[in-house]
Amino acid sequence: MLTIQEISDRLEIQDLLVAYATAIDSLDFDALDEVFVEDAAIDLSAFGGIAGKLGEMKEWLAQSLPQFPAFQHLMANSDIRIDGDRATGRIMCLNSIAMPAQNGEPPIAQLGMWYLDEYIRTAQGWRISRRGQQRSWTQGLGAAPAQ
Repeated sequence: MLTIQEISDRLEIQDLLVAYATAIDSLDFDALDEVFVEDAAIDLSAFGGIAGKLGEMKEWLAQSLPQFPAFQHLMANSDIRIDGDRATGRIMCLNSIAMPAQNGEPPIAQLGMWYLDEYIRTAQGWRISRRGQQRSWTQGLGAAPAQ
């Protein structure tokens, strides 16, 4: 049976995952300061992104994401393992992206992936200290890079 602390920890980490998706989908990259530790290692290269620290990632996101009319990150099947003040997670994500269009409705691309996370409890609550992606599948990306 889970203790009250374990239940609280899991819910706080779930809230962190929602905060990440909300920040990205609303282009509020400064909100990522409440999701990641300052020196977090973030690797989004599985679909052609970059790997770097939080500051670099925020700059890259601010330059690259506004070209897309819309996107949504659907997070599910959170496999979170807590060990004291540290935890790991494997989080399924379906990312639907409206691609730039010349006329009419934008074509939609979909990315299927898992986020591979490490979390740490800080004085401000749980934060992501490391995030990577494991590519599963894509639809509608055409010749977009696999790496």
